[in-house]
Amino acid sequence: MMKKCGVHQAAWVLVIIGGLNWGLIGLLGWNVVNLLLGSVPTVERVVYVLVGFAAVAMLSEGKCKMCKVGG
Repeated sequence: MMKKCGVHQAAWVLVIIGGLNWGLIGLLGWNVVNLLLGSVPTVERVVYVLVGFAAVAMLSEGKCKMCKVGG
C-alpha cells in the first residue's frame, strides 16, 4: 500500500466527512455541517469548498508532484 502525503491524508479525511454528511442528508435529512456551523455561514461555506477541493485532490492521488513521499 502506498503511503499518502499530508495533502492526500487531509483530503481523505475531508472526503469521508463530506460523504458521511451527504449520506445523513439523504437518509435522515440531517446536514451535520449546517447543524454545527450554520450560525457561521462563511465557515460552513469554507468547509464545503474544502471538501470539494479534497475530492479533486483525491483524483490526482499518486500523481502529486508537490508532496512526494519517500522519494
